[in-house]
Amino acid sequence: QVQLVESGGGLVQVGSSLRLSCAASGVTFSNIAMGWFREAPGKDREFVAGISWSGGSTHYENSVKGRFTISRDNSKNMLYLQMDSLTPEDTAVYYCGADLRYDGGFPFHNDWGQGTQVTVSS
Repeated sequence: QVQLVESGGGLVQVGSSLRLSCAASGVTFSNIAMGWFREAPGKDREFVAGISWSGGSTHYENSVKGRFTISRDNSKNMLYLQMDSLTPEDTAVYYCGADLRYDGGFPFHNDWGQGTQVTVSS
């Protein structure tokens, strides 16, 4: 049973930074691609960023390119999302997903964390 626990969300002002973390267990973390997704009120969940099993390849949704950085530490079973230059449009619940295509796919087995709220105020 895959367990994913996100943390690091909060209420910040425009232009601020946040670093989200996702702790994974119940899975051979170093064997699978991981991703970050977000769901804003009234909108569908969308892909934000993905990373290959080794960390050598990443992919970003266009609106976050150059502002967000996805990374992982396979020795700690941890996934990260560094978010810089935040805007109100980034306000959403952010979820990590496991075992997917890092270039934009959703989790093959619907494995999600509980989410962490990010609110960017203007």
